[in-house]
Amino acid sequence: MPFIGIPHGLIGMAALVVSAGCRIPQPIEVRTAVDMETTSAQDQSPIVQMPIDVASSGSAKVAIVDVDGVLLNRNRTGVMSVGTNPVADFRAKLDHARRHADVCAVVVRIHSPGGGVTASDIMYEDLRRFRAETGKPVVACLMDVAAGGAYYVATAADLIVAHPTTVTGGFGVILNLYNLQDMMAQMNIVGVPVKSGDQVDMGSPIRRIPEESREILQATADGFRARLHERIGAARGLSMEGDEPFLDGRIVTGPDAMSLGLVDSIGYVDDAVDLAAAQIGRGRGRAVLLRRRNDRGETPYAITPNRPVQSEFFPLDLPGLRRAELPTFLYVWQPNPSLEN
Repeated sequence: MPFIGIPHGLIGMAALVVSAGCRIPQPIEVRTAVDMETTSAQDQSPIVQMPIDVASSGSAKVAIVDVDGVLLNRNRTGVMSVGTNPVADFRAKLDHARRHADVCAVVVRIHSPGGGVTASDIMYEDLRRFRAETGKPVVACLMDVAAGGAYYVATAADLIVAHPTTVTGGFGVILNLYNLQDMMAQMNIVGVPVKSGDQVDMGSPIRRIPEESREILQATADGFRARLHERIGAARGLSMEGDEPFLDGRIVTGPDAMSLGLVDSIGYVDDAVDLAAAQIGRGRGRAVLLRRRNDRGETPYAITPNRPVQSEFFPLDLPGLRRAELPTFLYVWQPNPSLEN
């Protein structure tokens, strides 16, 4: 029951009348306003909306979700680190856009060479389900690089916009393995594994890879590539079994990607925002960045880092030496073999 406050003036008046010996023929009717409005619970989500286009005359709020860096379902934080798990962040931002009815559409802004086979597949499926469940338009905007698994994620959008200088493609699979046997021998180190199962250590860096192991791993990589090609072909209405030049894993530019049917238009982030708003007939869009509470974002190009700060203090990275991180099959364009084990 709400507390009803009675003004002190009325109470005092009634007391004065009684003390003067006056009889009150009927009860005094006291009326007062009762405020029954409840305060909504504060949104405790780690994701917040940061307006970045306050001068825009657009009426449709379009949320920008950034996908940046190597896509791995791995905790990238550590000592002195502001990194993050890009898979977890992506899901959190889509959930925010799903819960908030004022978000009319989403732009997924992608700057990534790709990432793990499983991480890319998870993000693709999350975006596909978001579209199916909410009906909100999604436009993918490809930035500097959007290759491999990053492009795979983009195919879950309604439309794909590429910059004039975007690099995309990289529709292949790679598993980085290294043979450190000779280097270990120079240091008088000899690996002595105790194992049960001939292939349980296939890919181990302490010895040359046997041909049987190579064939097994190659078959796995071929299977993952077939899945990637099948998904891209279904999403874009393309035949991925012919002699298209990009099937060998090469990169292509944005204009070339458009001529090949891999993207829908050439433009910039602002164009992608307006295109997303146009899908619901709202004209121009008003962009907001979906960010973690401790991230700053003042323009449509702000990035949530997923790279640990401490890695900048130790830039030397010899391939194969960081054995704490397991090798991963990657959908990625990888000119630098130390990009990820």
